[in-house]
Amino acid sequence: MTERGTTGAVPSGPPLGTRVVRAAAATLLAGTVAGLALLAGEAFVARNRRYAQPELGMALRSTVGRTGAPPLRLVLLGDSAALGVGVDRVEDTVGGQLARLLSEGAGPARVERQVWLSSVGVSGSRSTDLATQVARALLGERPDVAVILIGANDVVTLRRPGEAAAHLGTAVRRLRAARVRVVVGTCPDLGAVRAFAPPLRQLAGWFGRRIAQAQAVAVVEAGGTVVDLAAETGAVFRADAGTLCHDGYHPSADGYRLWAHALLPAVARAAAGTRQA
Repeated sequence: MTERGTTGAVPSGPPLGTRVVRAAAATLLAGTVAGLALLAGEAFVARNRRYAQPELGMALRSTVGRTGAPPLRLVLLGDSAALGVGVDRVEDTVGGQLARLLSEGAGPARVERQVWLSSVGVSGSRSTDLATQVARALLGERPDVAVILIGANDVVTLRRPGEAAAHLGTAVRRLRAARVRVVVGTCPDLGAVRAFAPPLRQLAGWFGRRIAQAQAVAVVEAGGTVVDLAAETGAVFRADAGTLCHDGYHPSADGYRLWAHALLPAVARAAAGTRQA
């Protein structure tokens, strides 16, 4: 009968290194599951919050500026931002504030205008909805300048950045083919939205930046002008809760004012170009 060696005990399980790796993998998996559950819970809460709704009595169609000044037809397309959801006066919307600034000669051109303001935006719209809005914008008298505000709903519905940007680019091309000058405010900084709790807020901000980057490329290629709203105004939105309305998602009058001033140089240059066209 052969005797067994007595130089050491026979291991009863996997090596220590293997056990450490397995423990780390289990911890990582548990953390991932917990993180996904947290995000899912936050998304559910965010989706079921009570958000500001469009003011049905606030038709975004008005004339701003003195009679006799050179006319400018300004139309807004896009989502709730193009309608001014979160405020209850046309003057407080981004379109209303742009119209007032342009009528006073603010911006690089320094030319007073009489601005004929309208909007074909629809709350909740994504980039795929712009085709219908472009058709509506081109009915009747051709607008001189179009401002498009879109992207937030592409983020919250998880649309692929390239797909969303392609629809936006098509809309810009159609408007440019109709000799309308186009300014696009890219997806705003969703990392500033207080309706979303961390880490959902940070994830929305990251995805919003991806959408905005894809939008910028598509708009320039289509012949439009880009204003990066996240870069221009995001820091103020993050620092000042007063830039958002009561729902913590849509801008307040102060928030729309920030956007209007960020858009103004590009819109004023586009308006000046219409006088030369």
